[in-house]
Amino acid sequence: MRTKIYSRFLIVMLIALILVISVACKTFAQLTRNEALPMALDEPYRPQYHFTPAAQWMNDPNGLLYYDGEYHLFYQYNPDDTVWGPMHWGHAVSTNLVNWQHLPIALYPDENGAIFSGTAVIDWENTSGFGKEAMVAVFTHANGNRQSQSLAYSNDNGRSWTKYAGNPVIEPPNNIKNFRDPKVFWYEDEAGSGHWVMAVSAGNIILFFNSADLKNWETTGGFGLTHGATCGIWETPDLFELPVEDSQETRWVLAVAIGGCAPAGGSGLQYFIGDFNGQTFTNENDGDLVLWADFGADFYAPQSWNNTPDGRRIWAAWMNNWAYAQEIPTSTWRGALTLPRELSLVETAVGLRLQQKPIPELETLRDQSWSWAKQIVSTDNPLQLDEVNGEALEINAEFGATNLLEADRFGFKVRTGVDEETIIGYAAKSRSLFVDRGRSGEVDFSPNFTPIHTTAMSPVDDTIRLHIFVDRSSLELFGNDGLISFTERIFPREESLGVEFFVAGGQVQLNNLDIYNLDSIKITPAEVTGENEDG
Repeated sequence: MRTKIYSRFLIVMLIALILVISVACKTFAQLTRNEALPMALDEPYRPQYHFTPAAQWMNDPNGLLYYDGEYHLFYQYNPDDTVWGPMHWGHAVSTNLVNWQHLPIALYPDENGAIFSGTAVIDWENTSGFGKEAMVAVFTHANGNRQSQSLAYSNDNGRSWTKYAGNPVIEPPNNIKNFRDPKVFWYEDEAGSGHWVMAVSAGNIILFFNSADLKNWETTGGFGLTHGATCGIWETPDLFELPVEDSQETRWVLAVAIGGCAPAGGSGLQYFIGDFNGQTFTNENDGDLVLWADFGADFYAPQSWNNTPDGRRIWAAWMNNWAYAQEIPTSTWRGALTLPRELSLVETAVGLRLQQKPIPELETLRDQSWSWAKQIVSTDNPLQLDEVNGEALEINAEFGATNLLEADRFGFKVRTGVDEETIIGYAAKSRSLFVDRGRSGEVDFSPNFTPIHTTAMSPVDDTIRLHIFVDRSSLELFGNDGLISFTERIFPREESLGVEFFVAGGQVQLNNLDIYNLDSIKITPAEVTGENEDG
């Protein structure tokens, strides 16, 4: 009898011990999550101040939205490989668009297909019935050749998601194979009445839809056919109103990614300027005018954040090119986001043009700095930058136009080393800006990795301004306060850290130059939690 009682006592004590250990492990795991350390950004080519996935494949940014103190970033994500595959929505949040916290995957493929690109909105008035201030994702379900538009919603700040039982909410039109990437926002007219608007890419046109409740949609018009570049499939539209700088006017901008024939080859982004009346878009320029947002090779599928608290229009793009995206020489991950850029419209000598400026929040990353001012630079009087080096740099330079035409070319060489350099230059006589990445490091991983990119750029107010961001495997160049931009991936050796200034064929007037080493951002891994309701 005593033996049985003793055995039962041991069993009870063993069960109690197991429970104590289990609780202790959970508590330790929770403490570990709450004090999670940032990801180590020490892999070859891992950017130091650009957003990247913790591992595997990333492409288009999706569902960019500000809500309750957080900037949400969703993105096309393949959690099982470093090349494109069954698409999910990855998820991260930030309080300042600089440092990021990874969250668990938001949306998983299901019986309706993979989860392609789309938008997220806050349904402030519960028009959908999903709950007051529900976060609603509007995305493309892709099932083979069939693409349709669907919904999912969250009532806990995007931490868990439920797909709408009535998906899809828009079936593909007849005879249209490519029908994807909905951009959704709330449109309110001057009388104060409003409705939801959706812009969807459909081959070489953008189709528009209206809805009162996000569930039931009716067609309202289309734009395209005889407008812009049509030498590739149109994708990932974005539509927003922007102020015209130094005026009381505004215009609407329709941005459209295109899968081919961009200025640097492969994929790129064009935009149109005009009017939107809540139903359809009207281009104010001739249809054959093509406006490119970026002249480098690696700016694709940007989306702008909905609901920014200060009214700024900020977007970011996938920093890659479909011509070689799946071949870039990174290891456990592929894909990165560009710097967030603030947008406006500027009146130029040739009409209204889009202006992109890196957000000022990035200035918090500045560390060691160097400055120069008021120098005439030539081959006989060079600008010495020997003390400057680094893989994460910001370069801000202004040159006077008075002496520009006396020099054939001038500019910067960055990430220089043995047989390596990336050249950012201005050709004064042809008045053009260029980037040459022909000797930037690894360049032979794809024959489509084109080396030299160029575009016209004249002085503004008798000056040339260059604002350059160099990271471990990227270069972003903003000319003349962002009227021109180049976004480029580069893959130099770790030891190629030098910076040089060059001038050829004369002299150049340097008004001022500031160079900063930039600190690494903090990207915190996702907490280990239970499965998302969608998972």
